[in-house]
Amino acid sequence: MTKTRAPEKRRLTSSPCSRRSASNSDVDRPITVDTSCSSGVTVFRFRLASLNTAVILAGGLGTRLQPLTNIVPKPLLPIGQSTVMDIQILALKKSGFDHVIIATNYMADYLESVIGDGQRYGVKVTVSREPERLGTCGPLSLLRDRLVEPFLMMNGDILTSLDFAQLMAFASQVKADLTVVTTEFTTPFRFGRVVSEGHFITAIEEKPDFKTEILAGIYGMKPAVLELIPDATYFGIDDLIKCMLATKRPIAKFVLKDYWADIGQLPDYELAKETYQIEQARHRRS
Repeated sequence: MTKTRAPEKRRLTSSPCSRRSASNSDVDRPITVDTSCSSGVTVFRFRLASLNTAVILAGGLGTRLQPLTNIVPKPLLPIGQSTVMDIQILALKKSGFDHVIIATNYMADYLESVIGDGQRYGVKVTVSREPERLGTCGPLSLLRDRLVEPFLMMNGDILTSLDFAQLMAFASQVKADLTVVTTEFTTPFRFGRVVSEGHFITAIEEKPDFKTEILAGIYGMKPAVLELIPDATYFGIDDLIKCMLATKRPIAKFVLKDYWADIGQLPDYELAKETYQIEQARHRRS
């Protein structure tokens, strides 16, 4: 398995937001209209030869999944007969990707020895090891010379039935260097909601669910975003988004309507083990 040498850490002399803005047009390509996607927009067929790389972020400590993650890194937690990362890599292969880069830090030796070079998945797998945790986007600073075409980035603790090819087709066509996948998340509310007019109650809603649109941990990116990411510095997706908004660089949204589950906490992981199997059974029947 190939490892990427980390550059020497250095202090920033200027804000990444003040760096040169790159044109979106330098990575846009002729695209052919194909069908409609779950985001309600037109999907475009892209050329797999140039859009073949995905980055999986697998360096997190997984503290909210302890004691499980004291023994095994979060991406290697079992889901049925597979692991989370097995499922992710095979889903990427199914969507047409042939190169997966794993960004590692916590229990890196263990994770890298289990994943190997990707031969058993039928894709090329390489590793980029962080010398220290760099957040969501910081690991990309180690990959500037390898991410020269539009690429996908995803967290190593999510499960989804999203067709990644649809996402990348949309992300490649839209006039934005960053496409953020969002999904609707429902949180049970513990209290009844009071509806009133003036001093008089007109209705009570018993423990309504609270729905909000959240980041799904999946992103379509063009190489121009790498200019905004500082070297060897902790830099999260929130930092990147704030930087792009501050410099008026457009950010696109791809709304996910397919199955999605986060395993970041023990209750979520236990639930995902059930819901993923149900989702797989549903797909086999359809």
